[in-house]
Amino acid sequence: MRLNHIFFTLLFCFASCKGDSNDTTNVIVPPPAGDLPTDVTFWLTKADKSVLLAKQKVSLLFKDTVNVFPTIKVDEQSQYQSIDGFGYSLTDGSATLINKLPAATQDALLKELFGADSTSIGVSYLRVSIGASDLSATTYTYDDMPAGQTDVNLDHFSIGQQQSDLIQVLKKIVAIAPGIKILGSPWSAPVWMKDNGGFVGGSLKPEYYATYAQYFVKYIQAMKAEGITISAITPQNEPLHGGNNPSMVMQATEQAAFIKTALGPAFKSAGIMTKIICYDHNADRPDYPSTVLQDTDAKQYVDGSAFHLYGGDISALTQVHNAFPDKNVYFTEQWVGAPGDFASNLQWHITNLIIGATRNWSRNVLEWNLASDPDYKPHTDGGCNTCMGALTISADVTRNVSYYIIAHAAKFVKPGSIRIATNVTSQLDNVAFKTPEGKRVLIVINNASTPQSFNIQFNGKVVTPTLTNGAVGTYIW
Repeated sequence: MRLNHIFFTLLFCFASCKGDSNDTTNVIVPPPAGDLPTDVTFWLTKADKSVLLAKQKVSLLFKDTVNVFPTIKVDEQSQYQSIDGFGYSLTDGSATLINKLPAATQDALLKELFGADSTSIGVSYLRVSIGASDLSATTYTYDDMPAGQTDVNLDHFSIGQQQSDLIQVLKKIVAIAPGIKILGSPWSAPVWMKDNGGFVGGSLKPEYYATYAQYFVKYIQAMKAEGITISAITPQNEPLHGGNNPSMVMQATEQAAFIKTALGPAFKSAGIMTKIICYDHNADRPDYPSTVLQDTDAKQYVDGSAFHLYGGDISALTQVHNAFPDKNVYFTEQWVGAPGDFASNLQWHITNLIIGATRNWSRNVLEWNLASDPDYKPHTDGGCNTCMGALTISADVTRNVSYYIIAHAAKFVKPGSIRIATNVTSQLDNVAFKTPEGKRVLIVINNASTPQSFNIQFNGKVVTPTLTNGAVGTYIW
C-alpha cells in the first residue's frame, strides 16, 4: 500500500506538471482523489484545453492550518452590487444558425445553454439587436421606406424580419429560462430619420426624436406580444463609431436630449418599465455617460451606463459608479477575434471582464456573438468578418473560448447573487459572490507564469487549492 501511494502521487505530479514550468516552489501536490470528502467544489479550465469546465475530484477541506502560501480572504460581510446575469449577444446570425440545427440537436443545445440543471451552463442574460446589427445577413430596420419617403406615424412598423429566426429562438429560450434578462440595442434608426439617409454613420435628426421614441415603444410592445420581455434598452450601440454597417453616431449631448425630451417621456406615457441604459461603448470615454447623467432632466429616466472594452481600462466603470453611485453599471459587449488563441483569450477575458468588470461594479458581463459558422458568417457587407462565436455551428457544434469564459460564472453565480469582498494577491486575480441560496462562489485565474498553491480564507479557516498557470478555477462552498 505504501508503494502504491508513492506511485500514484508521482503519477499525479507528472500529469499535473507536464507542459508547465519546472518551478514548483509555490505548489502543493495533492494525493490522488476519487470520491473524497470536500468542503469546496472546484471546477477547472486549463489554458492548454486539456481540462474544460470540469468538476475536479479533489478533497478541499477548511482547516486551521497556517502555511506560507498567498491567501485570498473572502469577507461576506462586505457586500457590493447585485448581479443580473452573464451571457452573450444573440445576433440575427446566431439565431439563424441555431434555428437551422436539427430539432433534437437544437433543443439539447438550448437546454445546455439556458437550463437550470447540472448539465447546463445557466446563461441568464442576452443582448439582441433592435433591427439589424453587423452580424445580420442584411441591413434593415423595422420601418424601411422607399428613398425619399417617410413614415412619421410608423404605420409600416413591423418586426417581421426577425420572426423566422430570432423570435422563434427567443421563444424557445424563454420557455426554458422564463426569468432571463434581455437587453435590446439598435445599430441604426430607420435611414429616413438620419441626416445622411444611409445605414453607415449619420445622425438622428432632432425632428424625428419623438418618432424614434415611439419606435422603441412599438418594439417593446411587439416583442411583449410574442411573449418576450425586453428588460432594458440602450438608445444606440457604440454611438461614437459611425463606420460599421449598420451604425449611427449619437453624441453625448444628443443622447441626453433624446432621452429627456422623447424616449423617457414616451416610456412613461406608455407605462413601459423597460430600463434605459446610456452610452453602450468603450471604457476610454467615461465622460460620455457622465455627460448624460449630469443632465438632471435626462438622469431621471436612466438606470445606468453600459460599457465595452475595445478601448480604455475597466476601472473606468468604477469612476462612473463613484460619480453616480445611485446609477447602475453594465458590461454589454466584447468580441473574440478569429482565429483566436484559447490561452490568451481565456486569460484576458476572465481577468478583465468576469473578474474586472464585476469588481468594478458591473451587474452583468456579456460576450459578443453567441454563434457563427466556420467562416465567421453571417454578417453584413462591411460588418465584422472575424467575430468568432462562443459556438461554431456547421454540421455539428463546437464550443469556443467564450463559451467557457461565460460558463465559469453563469453556471454558479445566479441572478440575485451579491458580490462580496476579496483581496488580490500574487497574480491570483479573483472575485467572489454570495448566491441567493447562501453559497459562496470564488472565481480565480492564475496570471503567473508558474502553477500556484494558495489559501482561500473564510471565517477564520483556510482551504488550499492549486491552479496551473493560465488556468481558471471556480470554487463553491
